[in-house]
This record gives sequence, C-alpha cells and structure tokens, in this order.
Amino acid sequence: MRIGLLTEGGYPYASGETRAWRDRLVRGLTGHDFEVYALGDGSGAHAPGRDAARTRSGRRGARRGRAAAVGRRERQRFAGHFADLAAAFCGPPGEAGHEADRFAAGLYGLADLARGTGALPELLRSETAVRVLEAACRAPGALPAARAAQVTDLLAVTEALDAALRPLSLDWYGDGAGGPYGDGRGACPEGAEGRGLDRVDLCHATCGGPAALAGLLAKRFCGTPLLVTEYGVRLREHHLARATAALSSPVHALLAAFEGALAAETYRTADLITPGNTRIRRWQERCGAPRDRLRTVYPGMDAGPFARVPDAAADDSKTLVWVGTVEPDKDLIGLLHAFAQVRAAEPDATLRIIGAPGAGPEAASYLAHCRALAAQLFPDEAADAITVGENPVSFETIGDPGVARPADAYEAGAVLVLSSVVGGFPRTLVEAMFCGRATVSTDVGAVCEVIGGTGLVVPPRNPRALADACTALLGDPERRARLGAAARARALELFTVEQNIAAFRGIYLELMSRAPVRHAERDVDGAPRPFARPAESRLPDPWATDSSSAPKDRGHTPSWARPPAVPHDSGARVPAGLARSRGGGDA
Repeated sequence: MRIGLLTEGGYPYASGETRAWRDRLVRGLTGHDFEVYALGDGSGAHAPGRDAARTRSGRRGARRGRAAAVGRRERQRFAGHFADLAAAFCGPPGEAGHEADRFAAGLYGLADLARGTGALPELLRSETAVRVLEAACRAPGALPAARAAQVTDLLAVTEALDAALRPLSLDWYGDGAGGPYGDGRGACPEGAEGRGLDRVDLCHATCGGPAALAGLLAKRFCGTPLLVTEYGVRLREHHLARATAALSSPVHALLAAFEGALAAETYRTADLITPGNTRIRRWQERCGAPRDRLRTVYPGMDAGPFARVPDAAADDSKTLVWVGTVEPDKDLIGLLHAFAQVRAAEPDATLRIIGAPGAGPEAASYLAHCRALAAQLFPDEAADAITVGENPVSFETIGDPGVARPADAYEAGAVLVLSSVVGGFPRTLVEAMFCGRATVSTDVGAVCEVIGGTGLVVPPRNPRALADACTALLGDPERRARLGAAARARALELFTVEQNIAAFRGIYLELMSRAPVRHAERDVDGAPRPFARPAESRLPDPWATDSSSAPKDRGHTPSWARPPAVPHDSGARVPAGLARSRGGGDA
C-alpha cells in the first residue's frame, strides 16, 4: 500500500512530540511504501539524516513555478470564491452548517482556480482580496472585532491567508487544468507518473492545519481517503503562538476564525480521525469532528530502555524523583513547598530534581530561583560538627554521575512526582510506569487517562495535597510496589510502540477496505480488471533501471510482464489516468 504522509517541517527533520512517532511509524510498517509530503516555512533548514521514505517538500512561503496570465474572468472567479471563504469565517457563528458549506465552496473554488492559473498567491495579495475581505468584515452580523479592522489589519490578514492557503498551489495533486508542473497541458512529463497524491492509496496527515489541507485537496481531486492524526491540537497551538505576537485584535479574531473553519472542514471531510488522548478528542469534537469517526490511538513509546529497571525501589527508600524540563509551567516552586511538609513527616526524605532548563532566558532564571528557594527552605544538613553538610534537594541533569540514562533517573527514586499546572501527554509519567514506579501527579492534561488508577492524582497548585500523597506512599512500601506493578502492566499494554504500529496497520487496512478501487487496470469500456497485471510486473528497487534519466524509485517492468499494446487502428481507447504506477513497496 502506498501512503502519502502529510506533515509540517519535513521528515526526519521536524521537531516536536510527533517526530519520533513519525519515524517509528515509517520504519515499523515495513509492508507499506511511504511518500512524505512536507510543508516547510521556507527556511530550508534541513538537517542531514537517513530517510526511511521518499520525501517531497513544499514551502508555504514559496511561489509556484510558472503562472498563466490572469484575465478579467479569472479575477472575477477569484473574487467570488474568496468572498464565500471570507464571509464564512467573518460571519456570525450561529449558522454553523450554512457557513461550513460556504467555507468549503470558497476553499475548493480557490483550489480549482489555483490548478487552472497558478496565480493564486498573486491574487491573494492583490487589492481585490483586500476589498473583498473588507466587505466581509463590514457586512451585517460580522464578528465585532472584524468590524473594527483597519487597512493595515486587512493587509496582515491577507498575507497570513496567502501563507496558509499556499498548499492550494502546490504540484502534489496529479494532472489538472493547469498541470502540476506549470506547463498548462494537464499532463505529466515523461518519467514523472505516479509522483503525486493522485497515485497514493491513502493520505495520512500527521497534524491539522496546512498539512491536512493538502489531504483535503487530494480527497477532492483524486478521491484519496484521508486519515488525520493529532498528538497535539494544532488549532490550540496556533492560538497560543499568536497570544504573544504583536497583532491587533481584529487580526487575532479573523485568523482564529479562519483556522477554526479550516479545522472544522478537515474534521468533517476526513474518513477517520485518531486523537492521541481524550483531551485532544474533546477539542476535536468541539471543533465539529463527528463522534463516529473519532478513534483514540495513544502515542507509542519505546519500553526497551526501561525493561531492566527493578519493579520497585527498596522498602527503606525515601527518595522522591522529579524528571522533566525545568520551566514555570512545571511548578517546581509548589513542589519545593510540598517537600517541606514531606520532610516534617519523613525526616529522611530526599528530593532529586533531574532535568535541564527549557529554551529562553525565563527558564534559566526560573531554575536559578528554584535553587535559591531550595537553599532557603532546606539548609545544608550535617551528621556531626565536622562533616560537610548536604542539601536534601539536588538538581541534576541526564548524563551526570548516577543518572547516565533516563532509566537511571527513575530507578533512583521510590516515587515519581509530577507537579505541573498545565500539560499534554505526560511522557515522563509513562516512562516511570515502564519502570514500575509508583507516581504522584497533578490532574492536568491526560494524566488521569494515562494513570487509570495505578497512581495518586491531586489537584494542581495544591502543595498540601501533593505532600500528603507523597508522604502516604513513602511510608507504605507494599502499596508502592503494588501500584508500581499495576502501572508497568498498564503501560506495556497501552503505550508501547508495538501497540501503536499495530493500531495503524489495522486502520490502514480498514480504510482501504472501504475505499473504491482507483488504480486498477480497465478494459476498453472502462470496467476495472483487477487481475490484469501479474504480481511479477513490478520488481522492487534493487532491480530498478540504472538509467540516470529515470527516477530512482521506478521499478523495471520485464517485457514478458508488460500489458499488451493496443494497436492504433483497433479503435480502442485508453482511459485517462492509466499512468504507470510507482514500483516497490505496494501491499
């Protein structure tokens, strides 16, 4: 099976929580042929790496090759489609169904225009776009913030829309009126067949936003099934990123409305949506995702490095361990105050904070503040008058003596503590569960869903509750061992790489079983001939042709396996779309 993996940032160059998951998915599902379609920001900052899949890149800030001349008719078409799009996300939120249909009509109308002319970026930055957007903002019932938009705000919004809608102008969707290569003929050059999303069996978007927009177009133009996976809510990330940007209120409101409408269209059109946890699922449902198309698939993590950690710490261990990135959201200040109460009940208790500061000067100053508070709350203690005192709180990083590996950090403690005030999927919590450690966590993000009764959960910003839970586990070794064993069993059942890969293997097959046959050989009347091409007709890449002019991923077709040629005088017609498929990896 040929999978078109739609992503932002490139493979394997993208950062974030989904990078490791994408890498494991591509390398784990060896029976499938992955073609990665990556949207970048135009920086071209690609790190070297060993690819496990063929990659095609598109830049959101790059213009398409050759654009056809734009006449009055094309400008009128653009004004009509862009008016539908703008009216849909600028209008009142009460008419959800009607506005969704109008947004889709405008979006796909612009996509058809982009295929025909290749000049959509220029049109989105034209005076016509500004005037159409202004009319939508001044229309009765428009968003209150939109009605206050000035010319500078409208220019900023059209520029942002140009970047967000750039996938409409990419050459990923096969033949069309404008041709994917800008030649205006709607045909692929020799040797370029099967290079676009028109020849993949399934589109898998690894996030929402512009990457998923490419899947929407592939579904519309080519009928390709679309699967959307989100291990972080892309819409929420956009909102948080703009919160600190120097943008006016009208710009904030208009861009948020556009991104919400795009997310709703993505969820409405996708054949299946796989959120990474219930928290993400609730976001998607609120944005309009149908419940019958939602299926939670937890992100897979490698349990191998933690397999040799003993099931439980020693019964006399009084060590609490915190692991993560030191930043204000982790509320180490509250943890230190909670530990002061733990020390009052357990004088031998110690706390090991293992982690490096996050990016930016704020995180570094926060770490310094935590060190100063620890020195103030817990003066160095000595056993006698001549022994050097030690602080019961230590600050360490992975790689220091005693914590050479992440597994060493969890093995060193009797209880893992998480004190965050905000959060997503708690990866450090899952790693502690792999190690068989009892845990105390604050109720943020997907903590309750991950723990599932195998650890203690307390409210965030409540040092007393955090201290009481830690004290209870430090004083009860049997309970710690029981919770740790249950946590390890739960993590191995739900959060491993193997379960994640197995889930997507089944999802791929399920989606393809419901999809119509799209690439089968057909007879002269257009009827499919599913067994017309023998299995030997395409040999894998090691036998590919050595011709420098041929793409490296095209297999060699032996003469005895080629379909018979149709005589020119036979009157038979060759149906459109019978391009030669790409060889190797089909399943």
